[in-house]
Amino acid sequence: MSPRRSKTGLTQQERSAAMRGRLLDATVECLDRFGYAATTTTRVTELAGVTRGAQVHHFATRADLIAATVRHLMAMRTELAAERLDAVREAADPLDAALDLLWEVHHQPVRFATLELWMAARTDPDLTAVAAEVEPAAREAVAEFVLTVVCGTDTGTDADRERFRRVVNTAMYAVRGVLLSEIPVSDTAALRERWRHAKADLRLMLDAVLAQSSAPISGAR
Repeated sequence: MSPRRSKTGLTQQERSAAMRGRLLDATVECLDRFGYAATTTTRVTELAGVTRGAQVHHFATRADLIAATVRHLMAMRTELAAERLDAVREAADPLDAALDLLWEVHHQPVRFATLELWMAARTDPDLTAVAAEVEPAAREAVAEFVLTVVCGTDTGTDADRERFRRVVNTAMYAVRGVLLSEIPVSDTAALRERWRHAKADLRLMLDAVLAQSSAPISGAR
């Protein structure tokens, strides 16, 4: 028997997923506009244009909603990286393009929502636990993406890839550090300049690792 569809042509499962998506997107918007402390279930339902009952059906508590939003933001970052895979591979300088993608993945419009959750996790044990579970997986997914672009699947030894992975993780930490410095800075040109300088230093580190590789790697100049 085929799934039962509503007048909109969507199945119950599709309608449920769409409702969850609306609530999660509204939570991201709320975090971005009002901050973590002011992100209440009442405000989220208002932004999502849904009833309180619909919110409770999908996320019984604020903690449930926030935890799901952490995972939602992680998925958004990894999906963006995957979407850009071919473009980065085909770039004239794949390594430079990969570094810029690290910046884009973290600097997309939801960056302030992510920063709000990172900061709140410092004093919220429940949020700390979720972040400790989700963030390493997000970093690993993005690091693996960069490795695939730059190293390919059949080049370099395990030791080569591990050295490169460590530098990629350092690059992500640098991106996040620059983003944290954005909080008191309203000059986007100054922020881009900070990233330009950081990227130049990261490139020197990555080139040094690539030069030590035991096999040719696609990102090497």
